[in-house]
Amino acid sequence: MNAITRLATAVSLASLFPLTALAADSKGTVEVVHWWTSGGEAAAVKVLRELVEKDGYTWKDSAVAGGAGSAAMTVLKTRVVSGNPPGAAQIKGPDLQEWGALDLLAPLDDVAKANNWDGLLSKTVSNTMKYDGHYVAVPVNIHRVNWLWINPAVFKKAGIDKAPTTLDELYAAGDKLKAAGFVPLAHGGQPWQDSTVFEGLVLGIMGAEGYHKAFVENDEATLTSPQMTEVFTALKKLSTYMDDNRAGRDWNLATAEVIDGKAGMQIMGDWAKSEWTAAGKVAGKDYQCVPMPGTAGSYTYNIDSLAMFKLKNEGDVAAQHALARIALEPEFQYVFNENKGSIPVRSDLDMSKFDSCAQASMKDFQEADKGGKLEPSMAHSMATNLAVQGAIFDVVTNFMSDKNADPSKAGAQIAAAIKSAQ
Repeated sequence: MNAITRLATAVSLASLFPLTALAADSKGTVEVVHWWTSGGEAAAVKVLRELVEKDGYTWKDSAVAGGAGSAAMTVLKTRVVSGNPPGAAQIKGPDLQEWGALDLLAPLDDVAKANNWDGLLSKTVSNTMKYDGHYVAVPVNIHRVNWLWINPAVFKKAGIDKAPTTLDELYAAGDKLKAAGFVPLAHGGQPWQDSTVFEGLVLGIMGAEGYHKAFVENDEATLTSPQMTEVFTALKKLSTYMDDNRAGRDWNLATAEVIDGKAGMQIMGDWAKSEWTAAGKVAGKDYQCVPMPGTAGSYTYNIDSLAMFKLKNEGDVAAQHALARIALEPEFQYVFNENKGSIPVRSDLDMSKFDSCAQASMKDFQEADKGGKLEPSMAHSMATNLAVQGAIFDVVTNFMSDKNADPSKAGAQIAAAIKSAQ
């Protein structure tokens, strides 16, 4: 049973319940289900809430903690099955297509046309927001996933004079950090974090084309190739530079280890920058951001977006439209992305207002888009559906948890797991 069929079976139960709109004040309410819960993320979403309320609408916050949004998706499906959908929910990538196929999402074409979304967004972004040619979600930002974050003060203490650009240089830095008494690579032992590192290695070793074949096309020959064995061999080596007590650690706690000078590096998307910003640190001075070694020129992206569900109350629909409009206005795009660590989805904003990491990210995004090296993140629900993603997560995390795991067998295990999930 594929993901759409499973979701449709569950949602069909909703027909037993009336599709009720949320209680609203005189102008309308928008309830938002999301997982922006860390310090930096909470500061970012507060900006959107304040702008919506400034417009006279009521924001009902339904934040659900849990990296990569799996807990939030569970809550969302439960809400929809019970006939009580929120006004908006943080839904990404292929999942938008699945919800759209169930005829549950509200079209935003009028808002998009009135505000020139097609002219402001790259085709990569706008196409991701559409179902059957119609906008059903508003993008709020673009995250780059394949980043390596560095504490330069720790590097200096360990005798490392430059950021690594190759895997061999990354291993050499890890050896020096370990010898100097630091955790070389801060990491949280959660499936989505494990796969964030894994997909970065796939991009670095197999290139953008190999990455696309593996995670977008799920090509069996690519998944079982000698290069994939090389990827898992590298993953096994990288895990030796991680803290043995990492199991279950949230990503922001791993980031804090680098900020506090206990660890030298972290492989993580640029939402990690929100934690550095919240700690009062300055890009290029207190921390460095460089492409994950081996991936320069390529760009794995994660687009946060808010999908709107069909509601009956006219005031609440108006609140949805206000949220969609505000999310792409310059005022929000500037402040939200400065807090979130990401870059704007609009192509017309002044990037000189952003720090050096964001400026580099925007430059690399545009160059990768033109060069055909812009790829959707598998680990962050942009490349495939949740069922296939979960199958990959299981193999990768089990591999990292087993010190005796064989890299030469892992690719075949992923291929088999994906087949069973489809």
